[in-house]
Parts: sequence; structure tokens; C-alpha cells
Amino acid sequence: MTLDQACSGQKFRILSISDPTISNQAIRLGICKGAELTCAGKLPGGPIIIQNKMQEIAIGRRLARKIAIQVM
Repeated sequence: MTLDQACSGQKFRILSISDPTISNQAIRLGICKGAELTCAGKLPGGPIIIQNKMQEIAIGRRLARKIAIQVM
């Protein structure tokens, strides 16, 4: 399953990020393999909002398709 398929309110764990460049940038935001996050919301046709502790981050759909997750 990829991040773009997550539903609002779901908790998930990141399994992998397929693009190494994006993976390196995401680490700065606390988004890395094994991180446990929450899908805070999805805008229709727009980004997915993820919550990492007290921080919310909007991730575009194209990028979200490159992030493999496991729902918890």
C-alpha cells in the first residue's frame, strides 16, 4: 500500500521511500523507514496531510505514491 491510499485518521508505519533523493530530504522532517505517523487528512485531488507528533506536513499525491506504508 502507498501513502496516497491512506485514509484520514489512519496510523501507519513507513516501509520504504522508492526515490533516494526524496528519502534523504524526508529524513529532515522525521519521515524515514520505520517512522510511525498519522494521516491527518486528504484534500480532494490534492495533497495528503500527515502528522508527525505535533507537526503536520502536506505531501503531494505524486510523491505519496512513492512511499510504501503499512497500516497499523
